[in-house]
Amino acid sequence: MSTTMNISLPETLKDFVRDRVREADFSNPSDYVRHLIREDQKRAAQEKLDALLLQGLSGAPTALTATDLDALRAEARRRLAGRQG
Repeated sequence: MSTTMNISLPETLKDFVRDRVREADFSNPSDYVRHLIREDQKRAAQEKLDALLLQGLSGAPTALTATDLDALRAEARRRLAGRQG
């Protein structure tokens, strides 16, 4: 379900949007704005993932065990088999 949202823009930005719609083959300004919002959603999700990864890396290091090495080797073998098959 779509809803309507009105946005006020100064004339210079309206001109820019019109130009981008024509140049990038968007159907209309709404398509262009939806595209921008989707791209911003992707960027925000990536920033959140990066923050979570940094948070995970900031924890105390743990020793690599024999079980960890076995799991890494098994994963490497599985991936290698997938490439060759």
